Amino acid sequence: MKKILELLENDARLTPQTIAVMLNMKEDDVVRAIKELEEKNVIVGYFTLIDWEKVGEEKVSAIIEVKITPQRDLGYDAVAMRICRFPEVKTVRLMSGAYDLAVVIEGQTMREVASFVTQKLASIEHVLSTATHFVLKNYKNQGIIVDDGEEDRRLMVTP
Repeated sequence: MKKILELLENDARLTPQTIAVMLNMKEDDVVRAIKELEEKNVIVGYFTLIDWEKVGEEKVSAIIEVKITPQRDLGYDAVAMRICRFPEVKTVRLMSGAYDLAVVIEGQTMREVASFVTQKLASIEHVLSTATHFVLKNYKNQGIIVDDGEEDRRLMVTP
């Protein structure tokens, strides 16, 4: 099953038939394994990574550091799950270090992101402070180097 997971992690478009050939397995076994992995929430979803700038869609991303007061018997989970429910929020991670949560959000404008932080995020009970960092450029996302279409500007060296 680990090999199936590794293949799907690198390319979620692989068909069970292709995976079966690659791993020298029966297609029915691959289908069963994938179904079992989905039912056990080992495979929790499939996604497509899109470079929205190339289709003329401007999006603003921000990473927000959030300090919270853990709740008795719930720790950080209750506040983290509340933050997860906002549609603007793409990722929430519990972190070690100076802050508790790393929240990645996406909006249409910087003002929209700022409004989310001030009106929705900072007003949540048990949130002590936030620090917002706007993403200026993506070089690599989900393990994929993002090609921005720029040609190599280095000077050619010839012997």
